[in-house]
Amino acid sequence: MGGRSRAHWVATGLGVLGLLLAALGAVMMVMVPSLIKQQVLKNVRIDPNSLSFSMWKEIPVPFYLSVYFFHVSNPDEILKGEKPQVEERGPYVYREFRHKTNITFNPNDTVSFVEFRSFQFQPDKSKGSENDYIVLPNVLVLGAAVMMENQPMSLKLFLTLALTTMGQRAFMNRTVGEIMWGYEDPFVNLISKYYPDMFPIKGKFGLFAGMNNSYSGVFTVFTGVQNFSRIHLVDKWNGLTKVNYWRSDQCNMINGTSGQMWAPFMTPKYSLEFYSPDACRSMKLVYHESRVFEGIPTYRFVAPKTLFANGSVYPPNEGFCPCLESGIQNVSSCRSGAPLFLSHPHFYNADPTLSEAVLGLRPDPKEHSLFLDVHPVTGIPMNCSVKLQLSLYMKSVKGIGQTGKIQPVVLPLLWFGQSGAMQGEPLRTFYTQLVLMPTVLHYAQYVLLALGGLLLLVPVIFLIRSQEPQDIMCQPSLVTQSDWPPRPHAPLLEDSLSGQPDSPTT
Repeated sequence: MGGRSRAHWVATGLGVLGLLLAALGAVMMVMVPSLIKQQVLKNVRIDPNSLSFSMWKEIPVPFYLSVYFFHVSNPDEILKGEKPQVEERGPYVYREFRHKTNITFNPNDTVSFVEFRSFQFQPDKSKGSENDYIVLPNVLVLGAAVMMENQPMSLKLFLTLALTTMGQRAFMNRTVGEIMWGYEDPFVNLISKYYPDMFPIKGKFGLFAGMNNSYSGVFTVFTGVQNFSRIHLVDKWNGLTKVNYWRSDQCNMINGTSGQMWAPFMTPKYSLEFYSPDACRSMKLVYHESRVFEGIPTYRFVAPKTLFANGSVYPPNEGFCPCLESGIQNVSSCRSGAPLFLSHPHFYNADPTLSEAVLGLRPDPKEHSLFLDVHPVTGIPMNCSVKLQLSLYMKSVKGIGQTGKIQPVVLPLLWFGQSGAMQGEPLRTFYTQLVLMPTVLHYAQYVLLALGGLLLLVPVIFLIRSQEPQDIMCQPSLVTQSDWPPRPHAPLLEDSLSGQPDSPTT
């Protein structure tokens, strides 16, 4: 009886433990989602005490700028009216460094800052050096020619004479370093002297001269500390709630974030919207598919086909016009009037007539599309590759001799990709605190429920098994059931035991 009593108490104890575990699991099912949400919100808001603040202040992800140039193979033939032919050169890769300064927290749940960025050439990742020579259209000459098209003939002839005197031609042969970061040009000096407001760049002229060792402008964004619903959204840029580059209020709006973090708890219906000072506009990316990056679940967002569509294809973009073919955006209004266009590389996702007008272009969705992989729970990007192309619209302009017989064409100058992926210690910290721990808590509630249910079965099974022997003892004997009452003419037990034969029947 002592052993049975001990077993009874053990079964009862396991049952109580199972009840407690099941109750804890049930409580966790109610509390864990709220706890995970609070933990995420605490760590993604712009707050010096949050986990992501140091990542937001100085991006630990190594970013790279890869530049590909379209070397013009037949400049003389183009001046005679033939189709341009280009050859892609590169990549020329630069490490991009970014960090925020002048961080000021405001009373209205916003923070203001400027972001400083600089670039360092990476020879080991590049296919060539900054001393490589590239033949490109002379943006200053051909751009000025298009801008002067409707000016009086006397003014155009004067421009032709001035360009000839300075040795300016329609095409130039310069090094990668000069094209990127600037070169001394007498034409720029002339314009700066007599028309100081025409160009924002003084001294050296380069396609990326204004980006190196520069600031992004003053961003003011919501921190999410007091009001989570507006976390990371841009309140103002350079004190403005909208720009004035475009022809409609919708196109001038500053929407979304500053392009580095988004609101947490995304769904596939979510879109990524951000304001880009370089593009002078807000952009929107759409959900494409779910993926996994280094064990971290992500959503991949891509550019919709309407991103650079013209107004006839996508009416909301009418404000970005005057437009040419669909798939390229006229950015002359924020580039001092120069006829420059923004698009995907090789005119991917654009009107096919654009790529057919230039020999050597091969649009490829794998090589030329852009994407951002974002962790949907936190809104933090894990992996990204943004690719854009800069092109020049050029044509023969009557009265400006340097333009020859150039047929109207949008000629690509270069395309560049900005890429980065979280790795190393930041990735491990992010995975442990914002992915692994919430996942463990999520599954722990089900483990506790299952284990509690199993332990609750122990006393039930013990109770059933403890009753089985008592039931057997209460049953009648098998012998009694089979031999009672005795059959007629059957010998009595005593007769059988005496060994006497039965008497014959008389």
